[in-house]
Amino acid sequence: MIRLLSTVFTLLACPVASECRQALALGLDVSGSVDSREYRLQTGGLAAALRRPEVVQLILSDVGAPIRLAIFEWSETRHQRMLVNWTEIRRNQDLEEISGLLKKAERSNAPQGTAVGSAMQFGADLLSQQPNCWKRTLDLSGDGKHNLGPHPRRVKAELLGTGITINGLVIGADDPSHGDKRYVQVGELSAYYNTWVILGPGAFVEVALGFEAYEDAMTRKLVRELEGLTLSDATDILHP
Repeated sequence: MIRLLSTVFTLLACPVASECRQALALGLDVSGSVDSREYRLQTGGLAAALRRPEVVQLILSDVGAPIRLAIFEWSETRHQRMLVNWTEIRRNQDLEEISGLLKKAERSNAPQGTAVGSAMQFGADLLSQQPNCWKRTLDLSGDGKHNLGPHPRRVKAELLGTGITINGLVIGADDPSHGDKRYVQVGELSAYYNTWVILGPGAFVEVALGFEAYEDAMTRKLVRELEGLTLSDATDILHP
């Protein structure tokens, strides 16, 4: 254990490793099931989550090996739009600027369909632009199952061995009049993401019971994703 921890500390001081601690690509669902109010709750919720003290502390915990962040929205197979291109986060001002861009973002005329598999492919392509990061994570939010394009199970199989992690944030129905059906719906969607979407060691699904709960769910998710370099990550650096 002492030897392994020594290796991790050596890596943290290594100029090659210090290029990037983690590349994090966040994909937001803008398919037909997401109305204008829910879109704003999603972009505003992410902007607020990125300014929560516990998230800021983790992001800025090692500016010598910074986090790189990219944000896009997705719906059908050929509709993915970048909201924030790859940005290296070294100071509070960087996070303020990203939050400002999210708050100003206007919803595009996105098509109605939900192409989860295509969103996975797009996010994986984004992460391939950051090969020197210790960890590369796609953070995919969605409120429904795929209904066109490549099935997520096929895309997941294609991405095995790429070294990326895919986590999910599933969003349940907002309407409290649905009663217990809300829990059934979000439970089914969570099971779907667990089976067909998430990928990699330690991958997980976070749940928001409605878009009103999106900010808190995203905060929990970011904290879990950013908590630090694990021993398995160190092994991957030594033996890519």
